[in-house]
Amino acid sequence: MRVIVIGSYDEAGQGRFRSVAPDVELTFATDARSVAHLLGETDGVIGALPDDLLERASRLRWLHSPAAGVDKELTPAMRSRDIALTSSAGNGGIPLAEHAMLLMMMLNRSVPRWVAAQREHRWDRFTHGELNGQTVGIVGLGNAGADLALKAQAFHMRVLGMRRRNDLPVANVDRLFAPDDVATFLGACDFVAVTTPRTPRTAGMFDQAAFAAMKPTAFFVCISRGGIADDDALLDALRRGEIAGAGLDAHGTEPLPADSPFWDLPNVIVTPHNGATTAATARRGLDITIDNLGRFARGEPLRNVVDKTEGY
Repeated sequence: MRVIVIGSYDEAGQGRFRSVAPDVELTFATDARSVAHLLGETDGVIGALPDDLLERASRLRWLHSPAAGVDKELTPAMRSRDIALTSSAGNGGIPLAEHAMLLMMMLNRSVPRWVAAQREHRWDRFTHGELNGQTVGIVGLGNAGADLALKAQAFHMRVLGMRRRNDLPVANVDRLFAPDDVATFLGACDFVAVTTPRTPRTAGMFDQAAFAAMKPTAFFVCISRGGIADDDALLDALRRGEIAGAGLDAHGTEPLPADSPFWDLPNVIVTPHNGATTAATARRGLDITIDNLGRFARGEPLRNVVDKTEGY
């Protein structure tokens, strides 16, 4: 059995891979094209494969994405092949939930106003909000969404959740909504936090009608993937005052272009898709990857198998 591991791993990291799969022929490479000649004899790949290289991997049975999201890997070619696709989903759930709380607090307390006053050496006291008693609606209740629900309740917030399956209760969520009841869900929220992956179902789901259903005092927070909100509809809602503001860590185009209007809107906080960029995220991702390699080598069920139809 041959597995190619694409990425930069030091000797200690490579040793961890070898320790869980001693009988597997492991090949480490910093990029996929340097090992293209081996793909026809490869059973598993850890890392990304562009479609032209995927065509060469006639024996491939498993591909693992070291990232949590697999929207880039789910090409038509990958969907058409009988290849198990897995991910490191769950590695960044904790810091993403922390980042959502950070953005909510910054918006709620108008933190940019304090930052500007500090820069100008002005003593600017004003009446601001508090999260206590506010309602947050979480779109997507995977790892990040579930952890955000826990954190939000610790701040004495009411927590609503929306997901495709709402037939089972979820810890720390006061009420669940189905996607076909999105208008009622959005109208009840003071904050709408998007933690769902981008899939064919969720792409563009926050359109003009969705923002119109939100309270004019409500804030939109996106920490998962860009493209779930239609950027033009979001810009229009922010400029027209249909919503109070937004905290955006995920963007439709990344890096966010320097001439994007989002940078300069006074009611928007922009961060550069940086919410889960922590050392602990990398460690958890590596742990999941190595665990899955061991499972593949032993013929055991894999973790985080992606439903190619649903996209996660």
